[in-house]
Amino acid sequence: MAADSSFDIVSKLDHAEIDNAINQAAREISTRYDFKNTGASIEKSGSTAVVIKANADERALAVLDVLKDKLVKRGVSLKTLEASDPKQSGKESVINGTFSEGITQEQAKKVAKVIRDEGPKGVKVQVQGDELRVTSKKRDDLQAVIALVKGEDLDFAVQFVNYR
Repeated sequence: MAADSSFDIVSKLDHAEIDNAINQAAREISTRYDFKNTGASIEKSGSTAVVIKANADERALAVLDVLKDKLVKRGVSLKTLEASDPKQSGKESVINGTFSEGITQEQAKKVAKVIRDEGPKGVKVQVQGDELRVTSKKRDDLQAVIALVKGEDLDFAVQFVNYR
């Protein structure tokens, strides 16, 4: 009798790619003509936060667009970035952004319900902390579940790991 096949659904950040995207955005901001003399800057604060500063709301939003562009080019989902609206702090405008990681219990229940309702029969879903383990006897069923989850419009980024 064959063993069950399985994979995990996770929401993890690639910290190296995020660092690279922030560094590329900072380099582009320092060299672009439209950011000259605007006090525009971007810096990482902590492991999952970013602070964007400029002397006007429009410039701060433009810096945020540059960061989003660099994240997409580096293969990081924009669903992981949660940016605040520009806030005036003295003479400069500040945007605080955080990168979210992990799947909450509510999100895990939502994905598990979708898989149970619309997925192939014989597929089992278990919530294990901040990830979901999907098991089945047939690998074709697992590939159908991956396609189903990719097709769903979830409000968080997902990756599929440990496919065996």
